Amino acid sequence: MTNDPHRDRVVVVHTAGTATEAVVIRGLLESSGISSPGSVSSDPFPMREAPEGLHGPEILVLESHAAEARRIIAEYQKGNAGSAAQGGDDTE
Repeated sequence: MTNDPHRDRVVVVHTAGTATEAVVIRGLLESSGISSPGSVSSDPFPMREAPEGLHGPEILVLESHAAEARRIIAEYQKGNAGSAAQGGDDTE
């Protein structure tokens, strides 16, 4: 497989539970140098939204970045699970 971004497919690496979670995850990916393409809207954080009640927003990346993106998402989710288990509450 080639790493030419013009020939790389876009794949779904995660389906977020909420639009807020999707924005956070896309930000983490972007800060790691992984582009997460979205819709063609003027929204600064474009993403495909499913109709209400079906499932959350999909996180999309180029196939060549999928493994790294999934690793970053897994670390994020592991960190969130750890803080929830410790009774972590971000409201102060």
